[in-house]
Amino acid sequence: MKKDIHPENYRPVVFKDMSNGDMFLSRSTCKTSETIEFEGETYPVVKIEISSSSHPFYTGKSKLVERAANKSGFHILSKR
Repeated sequence: MKKDIHPENYRPVVFKDMSNGDMFLSRSTCKTSETIEFEGETYPVVKIEISSSSHPFYTGKSKLVERAANKSGFHILSKR
């Protein structure tokens, strides 16, 4: 592996999916001041709105709210 190719602040970070509470550990340079305990260790945490554990493409589930918004948008455009 090449040396000195990663930034100095490249560190383990927990990403927390706020829609379902799932968390996963990865490495990142994201800036954050919050921390969380994960698997017995304390890590910086980055809160995200959606991840592969909650995204409809990966889960196969869709939300009724999204469908309703799409239908109302279609009706507005079709009246033009």
